[in-house]
Amino acid sequence: MNVRRPHISGIALAAVTAVGIGTLTACSSDSAAVGNTDKFDVVASFYPMAFLAEQIGKDHVKVTSLTEPGQEPHDLEISARQRAQLEDSDAALYLKGLQPSVDEAIGQSGLDTKIDAATLTKLEDHGDVEHDHEGEEAHSEESHSEEEGHALDPHVWLDPVKYAEIAKGVGTAFEKADPDHAADYKKNTEALVKRLGALNTEFVDGLKDTRSKVFFTNHSAFGYLAERYGLTQEAITGVDPDSEPSPARMKELQKEAGADGVTTVFYETLVSDKTAKTLADDAGLKTDVLDPLEGITDKSRGDDYFGVMEANLAALKTALGAK
Repeated sequence: MNVRRPHISGIALAAVTAVGIGTLTACSSDSAAVGNTDKFDVVASFYPMAFLAEQIGKDHVKVTSLTEPGQEPHDLEISARQRAQLEDSDAALYLKGLQPSVDEAIGQSGLDTKIDAATLTKLEDHGDVEHDHEGEEAHSEESHSEEEGHALDPHVWLDPVKYAEIAKGVGTAFEKADPDHAADYKKNTEALVKRLGALNTEFVDGLKDTRSKVFFTNHSAFGYLAERYGLTQEAITGVDPDSEPSPARMKELQKEAGADGVTTVFYETLVSDKTAKTLADDAGLKTDVLDPLEGITDKSRGDDYFGVMEANLAALKTALGAK
């Protein structure tokens, strides 16, 4: 059975645009296998989007990730082979503004079903610490707020509530794009949303009574999480994880660590921990991992989204002195 359809409604199209192409154990990385299968073939941009597609589609979908395991998603450049993958698929799921190369390739593709997760929830401008102009130019123009000129923060999947909003939109899109399996997509979406609700409750309960509300991170990926749970993220760099902080910023953070009772500088698995460890050494702080969940590798503290988020919660509770 080939479920590819020549056209779906604008509503379904907007909803389907919401999933990304991630690094899932169940996701195929074999480019030769993508498209023209008996399943609903979905190309996802990176892990959080692929995870949604797998959880909602389950046995009815075949998900292929554009971002390889261990690859930093921001650095992805789409190859000619991957462009061919897109053309041979039933749907593309991505998060516009995170990976300019993906945005361009999907925009230029002939796919009827293009699902942008950014249309399924509200993106916010959390501001960059030291917004470097090279990093700004690397993001698509659509990801900038007209008022401030800052990049809208794309890291919505780290807020379980917003991630659940996106999941609902993706589920609706799958139902309309593949109506033969609509009942299963609806059931799977409801189960996923329920799990995300339970995860949100764990974060609320675990972080409501802490000694400090401030945490330091390597780059500004946790704005939505911080806002959701009444915390303050202080990032060494901005949204671009490869930008370099100024000496003034490093000194500012050293002073703030003492004033706000900060104990830990968090770094992540897919980018260098050098800057985080430098700050920690200079300020007499510990280091630990806070995973932005942009991909799952053998270094990840968990096998999937929920496992890593549980590990993130545990790390935050320790660093913030949860009671």
